[in-house]
Amino acid sequence: MSNKPNLSRRNFLGRAAAVGAIGAISPALITSCAPKGKVKVVEYPLCTLLDKAPDGPVLKAGLIGCGGRGTGAAMNFLSAGPNLQITALADLLPDRLTECRNKLKTDWKQEITDENCFVGFDAYEKLLQTGVDVVLLATPPYFRPIHFEAAVQARKHCFLEKPVAVDPVGARSIMASAKKAEAMELSVITGTQRRHQRDYVEIYKKVAGGAIGDVTSANVYWNQSKLWHTNPKAEWSEMEAMVRNWVNWTWLSGDHIVEQHVHNIDVGIWFMGAHPVKALGFGSRQRRITGDQYDNFSVDYVFEDGRHMHSMCRQINGCGGGVFERIQGSEGAALLNGNNIRLVDLTGKETWNFPYIVDDQGGKSIKVGPYDQEHIDLVTAIRTNKPINEAENCAISTMVGIMGRLSAYTGKEVTYDEVMNSDLNLGPKVYVLGPVTDVSKTIAVPGEAATE
Repeated sequence: MSNKPNLSRRNFLGRAAAVGAIGAISPALITSCAPKGKVKVVEYPLCTLLDKAPDGPVLKAGLIGCGGRGTGAAMNFLSAGPNLQITALADLLPDRLTECRNKLKTDWKQEITDENCFVGFDAYEKLLQTGVDVVLLATPPYFRPIHFEAAVQARKHCFLEKPVAVDPVGARSIMASAKKAEAMELSVITGTQRRHQRDYVEIYKKVAGGAIGDVTSANVYWNQSKLWHTNPKAEWSEMEAMVRNWVNWTWLSGDHIVEQHVHNIDVGIWFMGAHPVKALGFGSRQRRITGDQYDNFSVDYVFEDGRHMHSMCRQINGCGGGVFERIQGSEGAALLNGNNIRLVDLTGKETWNFPYIVDDQGGKSIKVGPYDQEHIDLVTAIRTNKPINEAENCAISTMVGIMGRLSAYTGKEVTYDEVMNSDLNLGPKVYVLGPVTDVSKTIAVPGEAATE
């Protein structure tokens, strides 16, 4: 696949589109009214910290997207509390559905009938007609806005795996559906599971309460080895080959700054208390062997009040790694790095650390993992009739990831307002298991070629 050096910024950002009733939505700014030297108590409404959801009438869930993450989400849902069932499955590919169905039967005693198993691009529509109470959305991210809109229209509580979109059109769709879900008092949890991770929640409450003074900047990183790829088979259509290799195609995944690094970006936005308003970044494709994505990004995000967040992500074998965040404050810092969540003062001296469970070998853990906790919180919200809705927050974090990707692809500064008003839609106009003729397959090259 050849590179094209003269791709315009408009190819990647699109034209301006009317935002309409959505507007530019941003999370509430964290402010601390604690007296100097004191930390105020901060409540955090999205996480119950219950070990199990309360009992209640049976809740039936349908899974849309039966791959590894979808199957995992189904198991997390089943483990969240009593009287929970998976009663319907939907996927584009029959073999993925069968694998998931067999695992749920073998490991979880979930008997899913033939009439509740659906295959194809319209499988989600059929699943929504089966009487499920909850839907778990775990297809490749491009399809998330379409499926969420339909689920809300059908008045279903939802779990949305991250990211919730790959382009501005999709992210705005999620925001609009989130507002409708809120009006219907539906509960929606997203896969940005740090917001349901007990050590992250506890240190967030301390930072929001003033433990490190005013939050002044953030560094958010996800650097690791390459992810998987799937080579096409002769019997697959181009669409099937792309879907099976979705994590390497920008139109399906959003590139890894959106698909994976959104976790860290979301943490930065969460702790900074606002989304950035502009980004200037760079990236490249040095080792990736399939698809059209980059394998590294570095982005400087700037907030409206002048604060900065540095974002870095890389997927290349044989390089230094690290998945962590650092939140800097005027009086100290919050260090969020694996099972070592702690606060330090300006000299680097530790002032607090999370009380982990420590095993005989010195391994640290929390009592309930975040993948289970987010489903415990979802079921609890439904059964206590106290709706929670994370879709808008996740859409904002996704949009910020998109903003960074577009800046790196073009080499230009990109603003949040630009992406919020962009008509960029990466997907095809028609969904068929055949040739894919109307999506970009060109690897982005920023800037202009040097001339004599």
